[in-house]
Amino acid sequence: MKTVKTTTEGKNFTAVNIGKLSEVKDYVLPLGDIEIPGKVFVGQALQATGSEVSFQTLVLGQDSGFLHTHKTHEELYFILKGEGEYQVDGEVFPVSEGSIVRVAPAGKRALKNTGEGEMLMLCIQYKADSFGENDSPAGDGVILGDKLTW
Repeated sequence: MKTVKTTTEGKNFTAVNIGKLSEVKDYVLPLGDIEIPGKVFVGQALQATGSEVSFQTLVLGQDSGFLHTHKTHEELYFILKGEGEYQVDGEVFPVSEGSIVRVAPAGKRALKNTGEGEMLMLCIQYKADSFGENDSPAGDGVILGDKLTW
């Protein structure tokens, strides 16, 4: 079974590598009594404190396995390869490479590969409603003016 590799880390960062995106299918996520093939979470490996990140691949005809919701986390799904159907609260709509779907915590969601080959997606979970009125769309970054050195 493939594992996430930490490549570099420091006081304020962690870098990991999951391998080639074409190899996501080689991961297996143990989930209680079942295993989900082709899915890997990387948030813990990254030491992320405000989000979770996962990659998942679905073979032709495969679906995500079950409808699910979250208590507090909103999700962004990025379709990186392939095409399929996304279902939220009973509404089914097409998605394909380049599609991005946001789902609120209470949205009952699932995804199915209806294309002709592998479907690959990236999912980012984060706490819903965590941005306040004083937050800028670009976050709370500060421009330091330091010169870049490589």
